[in-house]
Amino acid sequence: MPKKQLTGIIVSNKMQKTVVVAVESIKKHPKYLKTFKMHKKYKAHTDELFQAGEKVIIEECNPISKDKKWKVIKKI
Repeated sequence: MPKKQLTGIIVSNKMQKTVVVAVESIKKHPKYLKTFKMHKKYKAHTDELFQAGEKVIIEECNPISKDKKWKVIKKI
């Protein structure tokens, strides 16, 4: 089964080998059918240096730590 990939913006790069990526998704309310934006933050593993505000693609991986289950694939 292919691994999930998400696109988001780096919010924080203050940790060693870890960045926080904010991912935005659009959902539709089941009853009222209004569309709205949802935001979720993921901690992702990286060996490269990234700046806050850069757009990246993250991919699922085996758990690296308690919170890190994603890794940065590439910068867009």
